[in-house]
Amino acid sequence: MKFKGLEKILEGSFITRYNLTYETESGKEKIYEIISRDKNIGNFSELSERLPDAVVIIMHNENRDKILLNKEFRMAVGKWVYNFPAGLIDEGEDFKQAAKRELFEETGLFLDKIEEIWHSSFSSIGFSNEQNVCVEGVAKGEIRKSDSELEEIKAAWYTKDEVKQLLKTEMFAARTQAYCQLWVR
Repeated sequence: MKFKGLEKILEGSFITRYNLTYETESGKEKIYEIISRDKNIGNFSELSERLPDAVVIIMHNENRDKILLNKEFRMAVGKWVYNFPAGLIDEGEDFKQAAKRELFEETGLFLDKIEEIWHSSFSSIGFSNEQNVCVEGVAKGEIRKSDSELEEIKAAWYTKDEVKQLLKTEMFAARTQAYCQLWVR
């Protein structure tokens, strides 16, 4: 594939839609639709050579025998879905600051210790260039209701046996499902 150009189609409040034009090996033109958090992509390198947009917060309790999951109503699918706490990195924040803020906003918990920071990855490469940094660690405090009126979140600690059962019957975000599937083994 040879990149030929891009065109901004629609700028929304949180995402912007672009058409990317490529030429296939056989010389045919291919137009690929994407969305991005970046409102001003100007060239090919800006598709992937950028700072992370969001954090994913993978928290365990001190004994590491429970994992924190959010059961969240996701409007895009019209369902309650299990997911890790996560959110956008605000302007002026680094990903550690964003992880602490988002964890507290969504769950009322405090990020006590970061044990591992994963290299950034793409959220959904089929249609978006959004990048995340996963922060794995330990959270403390008392769970409380999310402080956002715009999100419906029910946070809770789950044991391995509880997660095993959820994985059989409930909908998960893909990254959360993959991590949990490995965690319960």
